[in-house]
Amino acid sequence: MKNLKFWLTTLCLVAIISVEAQEKKKFKVHTVGFYNLENLFDTINDPTKFDERSPIMEMKTKQYETYQKKVVNMAKVISEVGKEVTNNAPVIMGVCEVENREVLEDVVNDPSLINYDYGIVHYNSPDLRSIDVALLYQKKFFTPLSTSNHELKIYDDTSRKRIYTRDQLLVSGKLDGEMVHFIVNHWPSRSGGEAKSRPKRVAAARLTKSILDSLQSIDPYAKVFIMGDLNDNPTNASVLDVLKAKNKKHKVGLKGVYNPYIDMFKKDGLGSNAYRDAWSLFDQIMVTQPLIEKDYSSFRLYKAGIFNKQYLVNKHGRYKGYPKRSFADGGFTDGYSDHFPVYNYIIKEVSE
Repeated sequence: MKNLKFWLTTLCLVAIISVEAQEKKKFKVHTVGFYNLENLFDTINDPTKFDERSPIMEMKTKQYETYQKKVVNMAKVISEVGKEVTNNAPVIMGVCEVENREVLEDVVNDPSLINYDYGIVHYNSPDLRSIDVALLYQKKFFTPLSTSNHELKIYDDTSRKRIYTRDQLLVSGKLDGEMVHFIVNHWPSRSGGEAKSRPKRVAAARLTKSILDSLQSIDPYAKVFIMGDLNDNPTNASVLDVLKAKNKKHKVGLKGVYNPYIDMFKKDGLGSNAYRDAWSLFDQIMVTQPLIEKDYSSFRLYKAGIFNKQYLVNKHGRYKGYPKRSFADGGFTDGYSDHFPVYNYIIKEVSE
């Protein structure tokens, strides 16, 4: 009887192991990220811009040395976002607070990134501070098929003069053969206070929604990533009421938007930037419904996160615990940015 029990137990274990072996699946994993590069300006005075007001241009000495170190720091961070899971730098990285294409070329040609062979999508925008958004992509994995910039036209409440701010960037293309779209944002700041400046971000959200609607009118199943420094939290009206982003996947219908950063901020208290001892989560990456379906026959969102490694955190002084920014008190700190990067892992099942 004991021998019978032994063999039955052995047969059961073999069956379980066999089933588990059959159920093992392989997945391709990519990182899609976004990073505010905090005043990435060069040292050349462009007479058509107000770039002389940048932190680097305001420095009395060592401008070029500072710029070189800033570039190295930005490249280092970008190279490491998501790498512990994918063993690769991000295949897509949206960025903001860059002066021009040339500074991005310096970043992607830094030794930390040059072997990834990044392409750049960038347009000069009319922003008064001369800062733009852009998209970096690994040419091996992503092929842009169309790109466009979209003006945000907002006006001062009193003078009715136009306020020149960042354009929004749309890039559509094939990621490992799949059509995907990226809307890159840097919405108007909270200068003058959150309430007073709120209509500007609501207007920015409406422009984003208009771009999204245009994509979905052509293809309701369009896979769209909405990323950026929104200068609003995931719980603000611009995100919840205009974009109608949801924090639960089952509540997202066709043409809907899922925002994994709502619960990170609301429940977990996490942030990507800090001000006056309060954390905000201005940096977000949202996705449309086809990216959250349950099967993995094509790319789906697997996980979202904030890249807040310890070397990016200030260890001392009044800003202890904040992101270790590049510039403070009129000088260069050898830091990185006043924002942490954010990222999505996307996965797809692959055959043996």
